[in-house]
Amino acid sequence: MSADVRPIAESELPEWMESLNAGFLTPGRATQSDVAQRAKYSDFARIQGAFDSDTGRCVATFRSFAQQLTVPGGASVPSSAVSNVTVLPTHRRQGLLTRMMAADLAAAQARGDVVSTLIAAEYPIYGRYGYGPGASLTEWEIDVPRTGLDRRLSRPVDGGRIDLVDVAEVRRVGPELHERLRAVTHGAVNREERWWNLTTGAEEMSHRPYKEKFHAVYRTAAGEVAGLAVYTSDDHWTDAKVPLNTLQVRDLIAVTPQAERALWQFLCSIDWVLKVRTGYRAPDDLVAQLLPDPRAARPLASADFLWVRLLDVVRALRARTYAVPGVLVLEVTDAAGLADGRYRLDAGTAECVRTEGPADLRLDVSALGALYLGDESAVRLAALGRVAEERPGAVALADAVFRTARRPWCPDIF
Repeated sequence: MSADVRPIAESELPEWMESLNAGFLTPGRATQSDVAQRAKYSDFARIQGAFDSDTGRCVATFRSFAQQLTVPGGASVPSSAVSNVTVLPTHRRQGLLTRMMAADLAAAQARGDVVSTLIAAEYPIYGRYGYGPGASLTEWEIDVPRTGLDRRLSRPVDGGRIDLVDVAEVRRVGPELHERLRAVTHGAVNREERWWNLTTGAEEMSHRPYKEKFHAVYRTAAGEVAGLAVYTSDDHWTDAKVPLNTLQVRDLIAVTPQAERALWQFLCSIDWVLKVRTGYRAPDDLVAQLLPDPRAARPLASADFLWVRLLDVVRALRARTYAVPGVLVLEVTDAAGLADGRYRLDAGTAECVRTEGPADLRLDVSALGALYLGDESAVRLAALGRVAEERPGAVALADAVFRTARRPWCPDIF
């Protein structure tokens, strides 16, 4: 079978959305409301579809959008965020994703995007397109009675306060708070207006109807907003009228350790709650160590999350900071030809230029993506055969240069 791969017209959006739903195993037709909302926020030049040449049916979907990614040191780089990638099961293994990906990456580089990012539903797919797993996640389940916390203490001990607020207050204080978090959290991405509208119910999609949540805001003793927790709870009781509720954290952002401690203490003090599920956090999140008994926090999930693909190596490496000084010449291979080359990085000055000098390390662009945010170890990649050392000591230096004191974290699925 052959297919025409191209950007879709606005009139084709309903069919494209139905193909998307089928690819994600979500039955049902796209409603007029869903289509109108999607169109409102869409750049149709960046929405691709593959159309079967015989039937004309949309059989694959692909979308990208503008994003800002925070890198180590706090700077932001422009990213092309990839989402809504599907190929119908009737048309797999025909190169449709490869064609859509090649077109999108070429357009992203031409626009001047520094990286491309995505959340990979399946691990094996995206490495062949130059993406590497750049930030990981862990989710814990806290057994509240075992924590050792005094559940009578729900108020912060630092003079601050926690208030339950409505969604209007969340829309008022949330965006600025998140931008403060993003400025100090490498791996975080920006949240646009639509994100806040969907998460607070101002807008909703039929396949993802809004469900009411609780919103708790932490303010310092001076009245400054420094944290926000969004959560839901089930309603589970035994026949003997004993509450066994599980609280699910939907979002928790805190710009100070004091705010983080206060919010976790508050969540673990709520009556009827036996367990707290933390939602996706950084693997080195403080939550377990904030408990008197860290073993009360049982890891539920640990996996790759944000994948990064470098498009402009020079700008990408200049944008971030490095923990130690040192000079490395990286020979980067890229099957797509977008990031091929040899680059001299001076970590002391964060200067990067193309060079013809001898390489210290050889690696694929996907390995560089894994190293870029500081989550992966060059020593580990060398042991796996994904980094080749050309100068003795270069792998150890790269490990020290690229790693960060805290692991990257992306709070958002996109």
